[in-house]
Amino acid sequence: MAAGVAPAPRRRVRLSDIADAVGYSVNTVSRALNGKADINAATRDRIVAEAERLGYVPNTQARSLVLGSTRTVGLVITNPSNPLYAGLISAIELRCRALGYTLVLLASEESPESERMAAESLIRSGVDCAIVVPVQAETAHWERLLGTGIDLVFVNRDLPGLDVDFVGIDNERGAYDATAHVLRAGARVVWSLEEDLPISTIRQRAAGYRRAIAELAPDPATARIISVPTRRRDSLTLPWQAEEAYRVSRALIDGGTLPDAVVAGNDYFALALTRALAEHGLRVPEDLLVVGYGDHPYAGFLSPSLSSVALPAAELGTTAVDVLLRGSKDSRTHRLIPPTLVVRESSTAR
Repeated sequence: MAAGVAPAPRRRVRLSDIADAVGYSVNTVSRALNGKADINAATRDRIVAEAERLGYVPNTQARSLVLGSTRTVGLVITNPSNPLYAGLISAIELRCRALGYTLVLLASEESPESERMAAESLIRSGVDCAIVVPVQAETAHWERLLGTGIDLVFVNRDLPGLDVDFVGIDNERGAYDATAHVLRAGARVVWSLEEDLPISTIRQRAAGYRRAIAELAPDPATARIISVPTRRRDSLTLPWQAEEAYRVSRALIDGGTLPDAVVAGNDYFALALTRALAEHGLRVPEDLLVVGYGDHPYAGFLSPSLSSVALPAAELGTTAVDVLLRGSKDSRTHRLIPPTLVVRESSTAR
């Protein structure tokens, strides 16, 4: 080959190339490669071996036109760096792969505009169906997606105005269990440290906290939900801003009045609170009981180890795929999966 002349691109191997090599019809080759039962084993083995030798790769676009399906599932996540969603993505991808589906991942980063663009991308790409953690700002783009015939399942956050399947976590129960735990451990005044986003998961946790206070607190009037400003919309790397929780915690401690226990909306906030307490000479759990939410991998290795509510990310993802791809769609699914309170040193009264 002359210097400076690029080699010609290799032509894609076709079914006809395999047919010519083995001496069978294109139809026989196609049926063998698709596992049809009317092809005997010896013939199938010979065709498959020749296809592998030639480097044959199925044309999925052509196949999808024939079958009317791309066998592709879209997944829209608000923030992939959230540990819950990282586990969710992994579970969904594994389940889709086991069922012969490919996953297309898009991130909205809590932006309604990015979510609208993600919905349009799913429509243009021709996915069969989609799993979505909605921003919970608008519904028009999801209505448009449903109108194209794409099945949809919402995960973790719901949009009740749409007739869509939903699989979520029983966050009210998780917050109730955490709050009830510290009250039963002897705390008389319990506060909640929460995010300030207007989303259903936070409203559910607040409801669980209030229910436990109403049922078990000696004086329900002492309840307080402290809102932590979030800059999540300005950050593509962190699901929460621990420094904001640290700043809020320092201000509370400087104010001179503290509760007996704090139930945090996530483990980052619990970690920030513990750091602020230590800097003021206060100890967990001796001076304050602390419970987090999410049970991230580091929770059990802190000193003291952090009590936290473990979230069923794997079951959430697997269930969402199964609901999405189930055969019958005669009725809608609305399923809540319970979380589990993991009690460690930070909430064990001494």
